[in-house]
Amino acid sequence: MKHSNKARALTIVAVVALAAITGPAAKAADGGCSNATLIGTYSDQDTGTIIGVGPFAGVNVDSFDGKGHITIGGWSSVDGSVSYGVETGTYTVSPDCTGTFSVSGGITAFFVIGQAGKELKIVITSPGTVINCVAEKQFPEF
Repeated sequence: MKHSNKARALTIVAVVALAAITGPAAKAADGGCSNATLIGTYSDQDTGTIIGVGPFAGVNVDSFDGKGHITIGGWSSVDGSVSYGVETGTYTVSPDCTGTFSVSGGITAFFVIGQAGKELKIVITSPGTVINCVAEKQFPEF
């Protein structure tokens, strides 16, 4: 009986894992992502380095309008110097649920949408930066 319960639990875990992997891929294959996938506010945490300057850390609120416009506002620390800033710009989402954004100040990024639009994994692509960000939807619908 114990072996049967263990096998059943492993089967359930395998099915859930398979659904988690194939669900987003199926959505992307169906053209499930667009600029409208990103609408609302996301909280993001950034860590990394600005080459020749020093370590970088930040927290922001990223606001997407669903039509390709983004506003990012928050606090950052660059080599120990802390400041607040707001940047505006544009973003583009591809059907495969990846995208790019560019904001004032020359900041560019590549991102991947996860968790049905509730999470973004971002890498800043501006030259001279090694910065990774994770953003989560602040108030997802239930």
